[in-house]
Amino acid sequence: MGAVGAAAVLGLLTGCASDGDGDGASSPSASPPASASPSATGSGTPGAPGSVRVAGTLTEDLKSPWGVAALPDGDLLVASRDERTITRVDAQTGRKTPVGEVPGVVPGGEGGLLGLAVRDGRVYAYFTAESDNRIVRMPYGGGPGDRLGAPEVVLAGIPKGTVHNGGRIAFGPDGMLYAGTGERGETGLAQDRESLGGKILRMTPEGKPAPGNPFPGSVVYSYGHRNVQGLAWDGDGRLWAAEFGQNTWDELNLVRAGKNYGWPEVEGVAKKSGFVDPVAQWRTDEASPSGIAYAEGAIWMAGLRGERLWRIPLSGAERSGDPEAFLVEEHGRLRTVLAAGDGRLWLTTSETDTRGTPGPGDDKILRLEVR
Repeated sequence: MGAVGAAAVLGLLTGCASDGDGDGASSPSASPPASASPSATGSGTPGAPGSVRVAGTLTEDLKSPWGVAALPDGDLLVASRDERTITRVDAQTGRKTPVGEVPGVVPGGEGGLLGLAVRDGRVYAYFTAESDNRIVRMPYGGGPGDRLGAPEVVLAGIPKGTVHNGGRIAFGPDGMLYAGTGERGETGLAQDRESLGGKILRMTPEGKPAPGNPFPGSVVYSYGHRNVQGLAWDGDGRLWAAEFGQNTWDELNLVRAGKNYGWPEVEGVAKKSGFVDPVAQWRTDEASPSGIAYAEGAIWMAGLRGERLWRIPLSGAERSGDPEAFLVEEHGRLRTVLAAGDGRLWLTTSETDTRGTPGPGDDKILRLEVR
């Protein structure tokens, strides 16, 4: 099965040469003492360890897949970052049906057609345009042969760059639309509450500031982020987010309204007043996280540069054990993970995103059974 459940390996490690979906900065960095680092690989903790079984390949030969969203009937919509297209994938047979190209997408670097969400007969898409990153919505009937309708802008003005475009969107249990953004490599944007870069945003389905947002008249929900590409809610409705670090630590954060998550003042666990520390952190060559999902009492996090799937067990708002790594270097770069119910996940590979080494059939959607 390829699961890695070994004891913690903490030793001295070197900071990344590339975060796998970001800049190429590098610097050496030693691990902190084990008591300060939740970055261990393996179980070695109270409670039963998890498990992952690859039950099969749903479909293959996808090109630069990024966002994935489930339709009400269980079929999947998959965004191609570089080809600007959305494809429907039959959840039983894997048959692929093009449903349309999204106008206005300008791929380049890490930008292009990114996150997807579905609600009330509309497909929401986060993408890189000529001047910014933006969110649009398009009518889509969801029946055989249906195509995407014309896009309507929901939110514009999210800073764009060659790197750090964020891009994940999802509807929360409160019915509001959330978006993870990046600071495009301009670190000061993350602490600037007037900028939409380096933030988690919360808005109505029409793109207005959601009721109860922490900053009046603003869609900003939390700030001090570097590049958020993973959003998921646990069984009690708490929001979790995965974030790329720079040289030292990638992060899993429990996100609370109005809080400052530290970038660029801190990276990883800093225990510094005014900033929220991550619940878990990893060396950047072990993770470079993109999508996350909640299933079976844990957050499951896809790693790009790390080429593995992480399980982070939870007990309420806290980690209940050390993270465990699965599928290590078995399927290449991993981009998006989506819960499918009953201990099942969908997992996309990301070898055709210009950072990988594509093999036969890449890229793929894998069926996983987890506990």
